[in-house]
Amino acid sequence: MKKTLGRNLLVGLAAALLIAQLVPYPPAENPPVGDEVSAPPAVREVLRTSCYDCHSNETVWPWYSRVIPTKWLVRGHVVEGRGKLNFSTWGEYPPARAARKLEEVVEMVEEGEMPLPSYVRLHKDAALSPEGTALILDWARGLGAAGDQDGTAGEEGPGEG
Repeated sequence: MKKTLGRNLLVGLAAALLIAQLVPYPPAENPPVGDEVSAPPAVREVLRTSCYDCHSNETVWPWYSRVIPTKWLVRGHVVEGRGKLNFSTWGEYPPARAARKLEEVVEMVEEGEMPLPSYVRLHKDAALSPEGTALILDWARGLGAAGDQDGTAGEEGPGEG
């Protein structure tokens, strides 16, 4: 009796997951990149590897982001991440807000809260090395202290040079 009940529950769950795949759900899309944050090449590389999937409009959507129920989880994380900080729309932040965002970057990286440990478990290359951590922290602190919110002081911007 217990075997039959367990088997029926398992078959029912599998059927529900298969049917859920057929429910229309908008495809994952990346909005256009706006006035994105400017950073030195080494910093930009670390940002792209460790931050951009959730904090930019350049998300790389893995295969499991198209399968329910992980689709809901991944998209929820990306929407939340972009809502808190979006490097692809950095130019839309007023200077005071950009400075606060940089303070939050420093705080989250120092406390090991970013990138999310759950993300790093699936994306080992996103883990911040001590060198990557130092690059991000020095960059964020330097911009915040200098008031150079577009990140271009002494650096060539994207597409220049």
